[in-house]
Amino acid sequence: MQLDDLYRRVIMDHYKTPRNKGTFEEDAVTINLNNPTCGDRITLQLKLEDGIVRDAKYSGDGCSISMSSASMMTAAVKGKTFEEAQDLAARFSALMKGEDVQFDEYEDIEALSGVNKFPARIKCATLAWNALRKGIDDQNK
Repeated sequence: MQLDDLYRRVIMDHYKTPRNKGTFEEDAVTINLNNPTCGDRITLQLKLEDGIVRDAKYSGDGCSISMSSASMMTAAVKGKTFEEAQDLAARFSALMKGEDVQFDEYEDIEALSGVNKFPARIKCATLAWNALRKGIDDQNK
């Protein structure tokens, strides 16, 4: 099996069987972002406590890249400190710029590495990660 085929399967798995999709009934930090270029929109909810991302959920509409990235991101940041989550977001941003970045602790994220060949799709992939950064930055103010 080609690596591209494997990556496509991982992306479609997260799209068709999303992790952490939904909303919290109780209080959570809520960030709404959209990508006007293609119509993707996301609502990210974070349970932030004592400098740790205790839980994360998302809802929204968008392409397979956008929604898969949100699924992967929410799974990856649960239990991470704010600094660790911000580091993951920075590494993901570097991946989207074509840098060789490894995500040993969550390899599914690497399936999005091919997106950097399609500049118009980078905004789709980074939407959820930008929401994460905004949520943590707003909490740290």
